[in-house]
Amino acid sequence: MSMSPTHPKIAVVDYDMGNLHSVCKALANSGAHPEITDDPQVLAAADAVLLPGVGAFDPAIQHLRSRHLIAPLQDIAATDKPFLGICLGMQILFDGSEEGQEPGLGIIPGWVRRFQSEPNLTIPHMGWNTLEYTQPDCPLWQGLSHPAWAYFVHSYYVDPKSGSVASAKVIHGTQAVTAAIAHNNLLATQFHPEKSSTTGLKILDNFVGLVAQR
Repeated sequence: MSMSPTHPKIAVVDYDMGNLHSVCKALANSGAHPEITDDPQVLAAADAVLLPGVGAFDPAIQHLRSRHLIAPLQDIAATDKPFLGICLGMQILFDGSEEGQEPGLGIIPGWVRRFQSEPNLTIPHMGWNTLEYTQPDCPLWQGLSHPAWAYFVHSYYVDPKSGSVASAKVIHGTQAVTAAIAHNNLLATQFHPEKSSTTGLKILDNFVGLVAQR
């Protein structure tokens, strides 16, 4: 049974690839009822799903496979249920990655690529950077300051087959890469909202509001 619309139940996928506490705390502060789970039935019953992630591409896919979560996540993504991926949780939505050999979830067509070396460019891209909105009307960006600063930690970035799914970009060195995506019910960020101070808290609050409206 779903929670009331004002307190939506958000299932946070547990597959041993990230610290879930700060995300859940932010969701709860926004009025949601987060539930950490690796149970496909709980995911299916929730009002929304959040897929976090820290670490490497292949172990993430292997952990999802060992928990029999790949098909359930693909099925949920094909519905109208709000779905938010964070960092590695965005990257594994794609077809695959230059970081590893495993196939991705194949939910968003495209590939995950490594930053190209440049003089004086630090890889990983780590720290605060500004978001350039390519979908200004994306629900996640409502009420944010301009520019909005977000916290990144990544050596790889998503390269969607269709640029129209990108909802924000970020510049690292001379490279402008996708910082977030939005396509139908699917939303995802390369940066960590839960580490992005008031900007990130507002983004998660916007997501909870979107789920509540559904």
